Amino acid sequence: MGVQSMEQQVEQRSNAAWILVVASGVVAALHIWKLPSALPVIQEQLGFSLLVSGVLLGVVQVAGMLGGLAFSLLAEIISPRWTFITGLLLIIAGSTIGSLSQDASLLVATRIVEGMGVVMAAVMGPGLIRSHAPLPRLNQAVGWWAGYMGLATFIGLLATAWTLQYFSWQSWWRFLALLTVLPIPLLLKIIPPQATAGTAGVKAATRRILATASSGRVWLSGLIFGCYTVQWMAVVGFLPSIYQETGMSQLTGGFLSAVVGGLNAVGAIITGLLLQRGASGKAMLIAAFAIMIGTSIATFAVDFPADLILLQVVFLGLFSLCGAMIPATMTRVAVDLAPEGGSAPAAVGLMQQIFNVGNFTGPMIVAWLVVQTGGWNTTWWMTSFFGLVGITLTLVLARGDSPLKKIHS
Repeated sequence: MGVQSMEQQVEQRSNAAWILVVASGVVAALHIWKLPSALPVIQEQLGFSLLVSGVLLGVVQVAGMLGGLAFSLLAEIISPRWTFITGLLLIIAGSTIGSLSQDASLLVATRIVEGMGVVMAAVMGPGLIRSHAPLPRLNQAVGWWAGYMGLATFIGLLATAWTLQYFSWQSWWRFLALLTVLPIPLLLKIIPPQATAGTAGVKAATRRILATASSGRVWLSGLIFGCYTVQWMAVVGFLPSIYQETGMSQLTGGFLSAVVGGLNAVGAIITGLLLQRGASGKAMLIAAFAIMIGTSIATFAVDFPADLILLQVVFLGLFSLCGAMIPATMTRVAVDLAPEGGSAPAAVGLMQQIFNVGNFTGPMIVAWLVVQTGGWNTTWWMTSFFGLVGITLTLVLARGDSPLKKIHS
């Protein structure tokens, strides 16, 4: 009885650990998605252009583009647990200082700092979950992790739109900084200390990272993920602005955008369950890219009258819901990508660097298209192009001894 009780306690602690990591990831990602609903207000208050808005939406991903591998090396030295917590501390600092912005330049700089923190958490999250989630729940746990961004999108877009009815965006930035403090004591209590390489092990850790960076399938997986992020970040990030241009209120536009973003989390969780039951990763990736192409064409190529705007929302919801099969599948693949002699955190870090290029460039590509063509209706040019590239790369990754064939094992 005592042994069984101890086993139950270990399992409960393991479940609490991965759930806490997911919850902390949601809190971290809120700092990405606090901006879109606030963007029209900040743009008017600080006086900058649509192109600068695109930079603000994407610049939070700069740290991910440049620092994924560096953060994985940091994890080898100070442990994934402390790297994750350091990320939260950077987010707190960035959000607090960002609330003092009087122009776009300081806001851009603090968004980069926040981005560093978010990427630290994002790089460490899958490894922490794999280390602590019970094996029978691993795919489910990774599915929830893949949905953390969608959950944060729903909460961030809706909560920001509602909050700005009553408070300033600066107050909201400071409140979210305070909220990000809350998980830190729990992480220190529930996630046990981990062995590290220490400074003496830097050379060995660097070798593992270089071995990982030389793996073609890590690069290929990152590119597939990037073909998704370049679309999703641009479309969902600009939704509140798109809806405001149609004459919707800030709250209504924020709510509809939040629903679209939240469906991404639902799709990721469902995908985790399907992977647990042995669904084909290759089939889900191809289907997801195909649906994103079709729904984006239906959304942007068709000029919807005002009374059919909800039909457009349905298409966008399918775009986000089904698109979630890509991050959920690729996040599960990421934990198995490291080659022999490589590093799992480095595989996730490199993948983060590659797909954050998509997060960074997507909003700017769409903003440029809008400026050049005079409307949002050409957005489908970009989404369709990257969807076709994603399908092609998936077919390449699925050849031979592919990690896509081992997802359910």
